[in-house]
Amino acid sequence: MARMHIDLSGFDLNRIDQDFIEDPHPILHALRREAPVFRNADGSVYLTRCEDVLKVYRSRDMLSDKTEAMREKFGNCPLYTHHTTSLVFNDPPYHTVVRKLISGAFTPRKLAEFEPLIDGIVDRLLDRVEDLGDLDLIDDFAKVLPTEIISFMLGIPEDYRSKLRGYSLAILGALDPVVTEERLAEGNRAVEEFGEILTDLIDHRRRNPDGGHQGEVLESLIFGEHEGRQLTQEELVQNCIFLLNAGHETTTSLVGNAMGTLFDNPDQHALLKDQPDLIGSAVEEFLRIESPLQIGNRLAGEDIELSSGVIPKGTYIHTSIAAANRDPEVFANPDKVDITRKPNKQIAFITGIHVCLGASLARVEGRIAIGKLVRRFPKIRQTGPRARVPLARFRGFAALPVSVR
Repeated sequence: MARMHIDLSGFDLNRIDQDFIEDPHPILHALRREAPVFRNADGSVYLTRCEDVLKVYRSRDMLSDKTEAMREKFGNCPLYTHHTTSLVFNDPPYHTVVRKLISGAFTPRKLAEFEPLIDGIVDRLLDRVEDLGDLDLIDDFAKVLPTEIISFMLGIPEDYRSKLRGYSLAILGALDPVVTEERLAEGNRAVEEFGEILTDLIDHRRRNPDGGHQGEVLESLIFGEHEGRQLTQEELVQNCIFLLNAGHETTTSLVGNAMGTLFDNPDQHALLKDQPDLIGSAVEEFLRIESPLQIGNRLAGEDIELSSGVIPKGTYIHTSIAAANRDPEVFANPDKVDITRKPNKQIAFITGIHVCLGASLARVEGRIAIGKLVRRFPKIRQTGPRARVPLARFRGFAALPVSVR
């Protein structure tokens, strides 16, 4: 079959449209073939080959600190404070301190403790799904799951939990290449409101260090130290917001994208129903084919040689995780969904020193939630038009109507 010609002459990552958000892959395939190190009008580059993306992630010379870029984009505001204080947009030594403090909550022993909790949450949610019969899989299942888990980990009271996805989407939405003034305002309000809630929780936990069974991550952040260093109040608040964002939208999208993929590929849906033990490799394939995080960023701290030449120090780099995960040099038949695919070296969780801290937890959540959903409701099907979250950096559904009857 002849390749469809894609005109890249007008493409710029900073001017992407809804068509790109709905289906970025025709453009990503063309970029990977014809311009794998694509230069945008602002001088930044967009990488689409897996080899280049991995080289950037593995290099200690590629920086995550976005202080200058964030100042230029946001000015002095809550979004700027958040994104320049939280773990993801910082480098060692600060990154090392925060990662060490948070990582205590993600050890194999802790994950083993979380599994019964996740099992129980999923079972309760599936009971509700059964009662509803017809529902929006995102609102009624996929977004509630990480809300309950993260709320347990941070000790967030039930009264606030309905607001968490709104906060997450508003804050993450401001990271898109194209951001309206309205979206910036929503992001700033989200940082402020959630920050006030977390400040109250942190102050309460300081006064009651032995109180409650929830909030194990919060407790680790407040009272833990690394080489004599503890987090300040501002650092505590912003890194708790980061944990919400890192675990909430990506898990919601993993579950929603997985089910959307199965609906689009009934042969794979049937295979998973017949062989439920494939859920582990199925989750890896869902992460590859529809990566919840689509675009990452680095700043070149030194010159770096990539497939199309040397990128000079000071260049702002966009990495296409979505394109890397469908690179034919790495994945045979990359656009084909194959839940038995092995090996599957997908990079949805990135790699290098910034590899996702919650990757193991996300896999556990995905295996339990998707596996139980498929087993319990073999007749589940889509019943109406789906809607994408209107973001380029993160890929997920805003709505996915289904019936389980």
